Amino acid sequence: MFVLRFVCLLVSLSFCGEIRQVVHAQVIAAAAPFVFQKAKRQKARVPIQLQRNLLVVSAMLNGFGPFNFLLDTGVGTSIITSSALADSLHLQHGQKFRVIGAGGLDAGLEAYQTDGVRVELHGVVAPHMTWLVLSDDVLNLSGYVGLPIYGILGSELFHSFVVTLRPEDGSMELQAPATYRVPRGKQWSSMPLSLENNKAYFTAQVQLTDSLSMPLKLVLDTGASHALSIELDSDPRLVGPAHRLPADLGRGLTGTVRGFLGRVPNLHLGRYSLHSVLTSYPDAADVHRRVDVPRNGNVGYELLKRFSLVIDYPHERLLLRPNIKFRDPFEHDMCGIDLLATGPDYRRFLILRVAPGSPAATAGVQADDELVSINFIPVNVFSLSQLDRMLRSENGRTLLLLLRRPDGLLHTATLRLVRQI
Repeated sequence: MFVLRFVCLLVSLSFCGEIRQVVHAQVIAAAAPFVFQKAKRQKARVPIQLQRNLLVVSAMLNGFGPFNFLLDTGVGTSIITSSALADSLHLQHGQKFRVIGAGGLDAGLEAYQTDGVRVELHGVVAPHMTWLVLSDDVLNLSGYVGLPIYGILGSELFHSFVVTLRPEDGSMELQAPATYRVPRGKQWSSMPLSLENNKAYFTAQVQLTDSLSMPLKLVLDTGASHALSIELDSDPRLVGPAHRLPADLGRGLTGTVRGFLGRVPNLHLGRYSLHSVLTSYPDAADVHRRVDVPRNGNVGYELLKRFSLVIDYPHERLLLRPNIKFRDPFEHDMCGIDLLATGPDYRRFLILRVAPGSPAATAGVQADDELVSINFIPVNVFSLSQLDRMLRSENGRTLLLLLRRPDGLLHTATLRLVRQI
C-alpha cells in the first residue's frame, strides 16, 4: 500500500484553505482529459455557484447525476469524498493508498484509484478520467458548504481549456486553447503562471508591514475560501503583523489548524493593488512543509472573487479585470461562531465552536447549540452563505439569536457584532 499525502487547511469559519496532495507516480492523470462533446465546438458555458467563497460545479459521472463538486485549481487528481457514491456507481477499485495529513500525521484513512470514469459537464466530457476515492468523508464538505458535495474536481479541467470564471454571472466559459483570443480592454491585466506539480504559481509584490515589501511566490488556489495565506517559516525575511488575532483557522484531516489572522497593507496583482487584505498565518507545526515546490503561501477566492478571471494553464498566464466586488472590504467573522449545515436540505444549523472572548461567547452562545432564528426570522430561510455574510456584515450591528440547547431547551442571546481584526 502506497502513501498519499494531503495537506488540508480549512479557513474562514470552515472550509477550505487548501487541499494538497503529493501523489507518487502510481497516480498520474492525463494532463488534458476533457474535450468538447461536439467536435466543431470551440467554447462551452458551464453553470457554477459561489458558496462560502468556494466554486461549486455539477457533473455527471458514468451517466448518473448531476453531482456537486468543488472546483479547485490546486488538486492534481480529482477526488471523490463519498465512498457511498463511488460504490453506487460501481467504480473500479484500483491501487490503494494510505492517507497522510498535515505534518506527516497518519489521517487514519485509505484511498483508492479508480480509472475510466466518464465525466460530463455542460458541453464538455472526459471519457476516461482517473479519480481518487476516500474511504471516509471526514471532510464533510456538504456540511461546510451547505449543499450536497461529493468531492473535488481538480486541475484536469484547467489543463484542458482556457477557463474564464464569472461567478457574478453564475457561469464559467471553457474555450479551446488553440483558438482562444485575449479579451480586449484596458482594464485587463496579465500575470505569468508557473505550472509545477499540477499547481499554478505566480509572484505578487506584498507589503508585509509599513517598512517591508517583498515578492512572494503564491499558489493560485480556487479551492481556498480565505483571501491570502502566508507561511512565515517559508522565508526568514517574512514577518507577521503587529496587530494579530489568534485563531483556529480551520480543521484538517488530522485536526484543527491553528495560527493567527492579520492584515497586509497592500498586495499587487498585475497592475492592481488591494489594500488591508485579511491574511491567515498558519502555525508551522500545523502545516506540512512542502519540499517539492518552495512557496510562501496562497491566494484564495475571497480575494480572487473581486476579479473576472481567465485561468489559462495552456498559455501559462492569468488574466484579470476588476468587477463590482473589487472595492469590497475584507472582513472576518464578527460573531465568533463556526456553523455546520445539517438536515436533508442543509437548512438546520449547528454551532460547532465558539471562539473564546468573542461576542458570541460573551452573549452565552455555546458549542452544540442549534441556531433557530436570527432577529425573529427562522434560519431555515437562509443558506449557509447568507448566514456567513450576516455574521460579518457590519461592525456594531445587534443580532437577537434564538438557540436550542442539546437538551431541547430554548435560549435567547443578544450579541453585538465586533470587528476584531
